[in-house]
Amino acid sequence: MAQPLSSAAFLAALTNEGVIVVQTDGWRTHNRNSKGPWGPVHGVMIHHTVTKGTANTVKIVRDGYSSLPGPLCHGMIAKDGKVHLIGYGRANHAGLGDPDVLSAVIAERRPPADDEATVDGNRHFYGFECENLGDGEDPWPADQIDAIVGVITALCRAHGWSERSALRHLDWQPGKVDPRGPGMDWDSVLARVAKRLGSKPPANPLPAPRRPSVSLSKLIAAARHDPQAKGTPVTYAGTRTVEAALVDEGLLSKKRLDGHYGTDTKVAMSEWQERCGFHGRAPGQPADGIPGRTSLTQLGVRHHFDVKD
Repeated sequence: MAQPLSSAAFLAALTNEGVIVVQTDGWRTHNRNSKGPWGPVHGVMIHHTVTKGTANTVKIVRDGYSSLPGPLCHGMIAKDGKVHLIGYGRANHAGLGDPDVLSAVIAERRPPADDEATVDGNRHFYGFECENLGDGEDPWPADQIDAIVGVITALCRAHGWSERSALRHLDWQPGKVDPRGPGMDWDSVLARVAKRLGSKPPANPLPAPRRPSVSLSKLIAAARHDPQAKGTPVTYAGTRTVEAALVDEGLLSKKRLDGHYGTDTKVAMSEWQERCGFHGRAPGQPADGIPGRTSLTQLGVRHHFDVKD
């Protein structure tokens, strides 16, 4: 736990660690601080961008989207290992995540499996997006991995943290799979950070990411309950896994990824059901937005989750 570094100290920490830095115009004051606090900070989160091309990726993470304004990170780690500084302060990168994971990061121990999304991660983490298609096949070059190790080491050294203060987006938010792909070995990244910090490598390395599963019956109940998002509890945590898949398909706005199976999620699911060959959006018809086993299973195959009763 610590107050965020000043922008000057942040830049110095990276360059002193040997990180190759590219400063984009106005990065020191580009933030979302008007939307909420930044700090205390507890760690460093690593993401992948699902984009191609460094210049295009820099533009996207700086400007964001209409539904998710930039900056989307503090720095973007390109394929060639250069770290493009994007913004400084509160950034739209982490979203809501698991309070038990936050507690583990604060305690500098291995995080548990994430199954909730109730804590504001944008407040508590430095965020670095990494240029990668995110399809599980796009490789991670050695220079890019070296830069990830350098960035994590720099911030952990500056704050007096251990390597356990670093985590992946998939450790934080249910339904997320980033970062992934050939060459991305998180245990190796943590071990290298620990070695550079002068400590022993993790004695209990992270297991392979647990493939999430969702309950069809609980999703149906959530869809039929159709709660109002504001001021009401999430009906079923697995809804976020499905919503994240619908966001990745371009059917649901990211700002609607809130764990509530409301009207927008129903519409997005209806569109997915039509893609699967079902038709009829009236209540009780095959594409009415209420989850069905066939279409939900097909969504799970594409987005790496299982469907159970």
